[in-house]
Parts: sequence; structure tokens; C-alpha cells
Amino acid sequence: MAEQGLDSLLVTNLPDVFYLCGFTGSNAVLAITASRAVLHTDGRYKTQARQQAQGVRVAIAKKSALLESLALLMASGPTDVAFDGDHISVGALHAMRESLPKEKRKLLRRMKQPIVSNLRMVKDEEEMRRMEAAAALGDRLFEQVLPHIVSGTTEIAVAAQLELAARMAGAESMSFPTIVASGKRSALPHGTASTDPLPRQGFVTLDFGVILGGYCSDMTRTVHLGKATSEERDAYEAVLEAQERGVRSVAAGVTCEAVDRACRSILKQRKLEKFFTHSTGHGVGIEIHEQPRVAKEQEQALEAGMVITIEPGVYIPGKFGIRIEDTVCVMQEGSKILTKATKAWIEL
Repeated sequence: MAEQGLDSLLVTNLPDVFYLCGFTGSNAVLAITASRAVLHTDGRYKTQARQQAQGVRVAIAKKSALLESLALLMASGPTDVAFDGDHISVGALHAMRESLPKEKRKLLRRMKQPIVSNLRMVKDEEEMRRMEAAAALGDRLFEQVLPHIVSGTTEIAVAAQLELAARMAGAESMSFPTIVASGKRSALPHGTASTDPLPRQGFVTLDFGVILGGYCSDMTRTVHLGKATSEERDAYEAVLEAQERGVRSVAAGVTCEAVDRACRSILKQRKLEKFFTHSTGHGVGIEIHEQPRVAKEQEQALEAGMVITIEPGVYIPGKFGIRIEDTVCVMQEGSKILTKATKAWIEL
């Protein structure tokens, strides 16, 4: 805050609130100055907030946590009240302005750079411990779901088996809707599980993650049912080579664009680049998609402690698709792979 010349801050994004004080309720706003931090929530969370929230004073809002947090900051005579414009609605901003005298509305200030989400990009030791545990659970789930990948079983049934196993193993929830895309549907990069049956012959892409200790895991593996064609084998080997090249390119100081380029260079050599239709990866942490973005024209330099995904894919409409994804931690030299389930060719 001092670096941006801010003397008070409203934190309205719930993942940011969790990061700063540990509170997990669905209604919360943090009011922060150099000398104090106050968490406003509602009566549903009175006990929970006092059990979970650390380093803050808990206040139970009578009407609006947002407006009461704003009033608290205004009462201290601030030179400004900053907020993250990416995480406040037009309606909420209007309500904030309407609650203030006209001469004080100019004190509301959108931050030039988000503070908390930028802090969240680099994980500390405790965060890494949680992320490693979530990734390890994902590895086990992949092994457990393989026997359920049988021709004729519906995609949604495979997803259900995976999600049941995740819950039974202690996952708080899935990181995102589980993707099980098979046969021609595997060419859909975000083909969430459908009622379609798995084919006798073709790829099955599994993209899933769990939340454990408040932190997400994310991984993708693609397996094959029945005997593969030479085209399918060649495409899989190309994606695997691209993915492993991307992982090897990761290190502190390397730009996100350079990692993306490392993956694409292999697919370009194999004349498959035009079938790679999304970015190479993204940050992971409290949310499944965080900064930084690993893609073209992203000049953000990686820092030790960042956790990102490397997930190139090839998607040929009407035929098949393949994606292989690992979550990796950026090290000063190189990277550490958190998702360790095999990427070797699996033909079921």
C-alpha cells in the first residue's frame, strides 16, 4: 500500500480475504489501514469468523459488510480509499458512491496494480505444502479412476467415480467441473463430462483438480481406448514432447511468453501448431486460474515460488484431441513438478 501511496484499502475479493486472514465465509470485506485490519461479515458467520480469522478484528455488519467497511475507513479521515477494480461490481461501486457525501466520493480510488493478487503469485512454504498435498491427491485419483475407463461407460459416470474418490479422500471440493472428453469430443478443449458413452476406440481426456487446505490442484492426462492409429500415436508423442519441453524451460527470470514459445516450437515442427488453440498455462493457488498467464505476448518474468500449469494440447475437430498438463513450482533454477502421475502412453 505504501508503494502505491495508499493509506486505506477495501478488500472485496473472497479469495484475497482468505489469503490475508483465513476466513472462508461467502460474505466478507476487509478494511485495512497501516495500523489495523477489520473483517466485516454477517451474523451467519459470527462464530466461524472468530474461529478462523487471524490478525484482524471481526465486526458483524448490521446491513452491508461493504458499506460498513467503507464507513469505518472514512471515519479515520483517509486521503483515499483504494479498491481492486477487477473484483467489484458496477452496482457495488454505485452503492459505495451513493453512501458518501459528494465531496468525499473522489476519495474512492481504483488501484493501478492489484496488491493482494500480485502477492498471491509467489507461494510461501505453507502454501507449497498444501499445494503439494493437493497435487499428490490428484495423482492418486488418476490411478484410481483408470479401471473405470471402459468402453460404454458414460463420461459423467467416470467423472462421478473420480469425484466420489476425491471426497472420500478428504477433498473439500473439486477445483472446477471435471472434464472427461472422449472420442470426437476429446477435440473440445473444455469438454466437461457428458452422458455420451466412452467409445470402443479413441482418446479419453481427463482434466481435473481438487481443493485441499484451501488450495487447488490441476492436472490433465489423456489415455486411449482400443488400438490406436499411427496418427494418434504420433500426435500424442508430439504433445508429450511439447509439454516436457515447456516444463524444462521453466525457471526464475524466464518470461511466460518464452515458456509458451517452447511448447509451440515443438508442435510447429510437427505441423500441429494450428491445432493448439489456447494458452500454455496459468497460475494456480487459492483459485484454479490466477496470475501469471503463460501465453503469447506475456512478458511477466517468472519468480521462484510461483506455481503454474504447463498444458499444451492438439485438437483436431471431428477426429480427436490430446492434452497433457502438469502443475509446476518455479525454482531459482528449473522447476519442481507437483503432479507426478505417469504421462507415458496408456492404452486400455
